[in-house]
Amino acid sequence: EDQMIWYPYEQMKTMKEPYKILDAEGVHLYTKDQKLIDSISSWWCMIHGYKHPELTAAIKEQADRFCHVMLGGLTHEPVEKLSDKLQEFLPGDLDYCFFSDSGSVAVEVSLKMALQYNTNQGRKRPLVLALEHAYHGDTFKAMEVGDDEDYHFAFDKKEGVVHIPTEIPALEEAFELYHDRLNCFIVEPLLQGAGGMRMYDISFLKRARELCDQYDVLLIFDEVATGFGRTGNRFVADLVLPDILVLGKALTGGYIGHAVTVANHKVFDAFYSDDDRLALMHGPTFMGNPLACAVALKGIEIFEHDDYMSKIRHIEQISRQEMGNFSDPRIKEVRIMGGCTCVEVHNPKTLEGFQQFAYERGVFCRPFLNYMYSMVPYVISDGELIQIFDVMKDWFH
Repeated sequence: EDQMIWYPYEQMKTMKEPYKILDAEGVHLYTKDQKLIDSISSWWCMIHGYKHPELTAAIKEQADRFCHVMLGGLTHEPVEKLSDKLQEFLPGDLDYCFFSDSGSVAVEVSLKMALQYNTNQGRKRPLVLALEHAYHGDTFKAMEVGDDEDYHFAFDKKEGVVHIPTEIPALEEAFELYHDRLNCFIVEPLLQGAGGMRMYDISFLKRARELCDQYDVLLIFDEVATGFGRTGNRFVADLVLPDILVLGKALTGGYIGHAVTVANHKVFDAFYSDDDRLALMHGPTFMGNPLACAVALKGIEIFEHDDYMSKIRHIEQISRQEMGNFSDPRIKEVRIMGGCTCVEVHNPKTLEGFQQFAYERGVFCRPFLNYMYSMVPYVISDGELIQIFDVMKDWFH
């Protein structure tokens, strides 16, 4: 029968039936006839796995008090505690937390902050520098700084964004040409997710930090996908410090949608004034949602006390052991970084039918374009991780 749900990234007329999930626990999704390892953590957010007793309890406990109050003129303990925790947990002077309901909105907020940072100081700096193959979400400004016609081909590119490859000469040239018009440089640091799991070197970001300092351009790290250990670093911001950090996805362990845009003192101080017009006029209804804050706080505690960074190092080690030397004429490259493994093929047709093949072998995968990849929950066992890689390799055999 006709389905009234409009699904994401799908031509509704030709889409195949989605797998219906009846239950989920640990790294597993359950359909009526199959038990699946979720190899991609529900779009990379479920780092603690499903039905984690402590995370579920944190939500229930808060729900027994209250589920939501707005942050306009009101505040509450969960949002205060999470802000305190993030200030302590995040590097440098990334101290000021502006909460929102999704990664895409948190990116919008970061771009709005960067633009107004300049207008508040009487400077006109309309341009944004971004990366080729960038993906920052599907809302309009996020689409504009994104660079992937596979997602956004129906919309014309707007003036106001310059895209460069992840190469230092291109970076230096862009600053030379545009520095007095740039308000920010936004990047997914080290790992570009939806643009194809592209990986690049930290030296590029170090040079970007120097150039941003030199020309007073704000550096924004979109760590919605890379944060909380995915690259093998806690945050890439631990290695190179941005002015604004955007977090989402794993921030709440994937249990409820929530995001945060974290600004440093320099950014915050440009808005802090006796003049009302210098305030940041933004306020998502569900910003600082108490359920989301409670579960985020608990998730960060678990991340620390269960030493997730060592789990991630171990996942990377097994990934390299299983996939590092894997090759096939149809494969262009195998890339591994932290909790991400990507097999890029020459021709997207090579991957047709792979999702169903994996399903029948107990693994949920979602290849896209030329990319077969895994971004596993960090609570995965060695056996489960190896099962994912075996399914990938078997497809080519």
